[in-house]
Amino acid sequence: MKQYKPMLARLAEAPFSSDDYMEKRDFSMTPEPPMVHEKERCMDTGTDIDKSFVVQEHHARRLHYDLRLEKDGVLKSWAVPKGPPEISGDKRLAVQVEDHPLEYGKFEGMIPEGQYGAGTVKIWDKGFYETIYWKENKIEFIVKGEKMKGRYVLVKFKKAGEKNWLLFKGN
Repeated sequence: MKQYKPMLARLAEAPFSSDDYMEKRDFSMTPEPPMVHEKERCMDTGTDIDKSFVVQEHHARRLHYDLRLEKDGVLKSWAVPKGPPEISGDKRLAVQVEDHPLEYGKFEGMIPEGQYGAGTVKIWDKGFYETIYWKENKIEFIVKGEKMKGRYVLVKFKKAGEKNWLLFKGN
């Protein structure tokens, strides 16, 4: 059985590569989809209009929500401890985590005890988004989901580590 570092230690480490997702999971034990060479079979049209997004409610050691945005053939991902903001002006911590395969956007189920992220995952919201702005330190996008609708912004904290972002709902 693999041993995993405490969450805060993992979050303080360097930025993720696509291999991080694979290294953290034992696919003979978990029903999660493996990462395949997404860039080779990417549905990416070259535009930033109507790419998929999903928010998954994740009952792990602590309840949190995972925001995932399709970009460059993977799902760019953030753990949002208090869930996505629903009211304009509300702000939430969003901790960037490893990229996930596109198939993960459809995943719901139980991740077994002893596996990375053990607990229940269910889709809380899904739909499409349009990119307004996507740079290293700031992402603005318009969400067209079942629960989430409208403009959202992710802004990277300058001094709080490379993975901490602020997620808020715009006007």
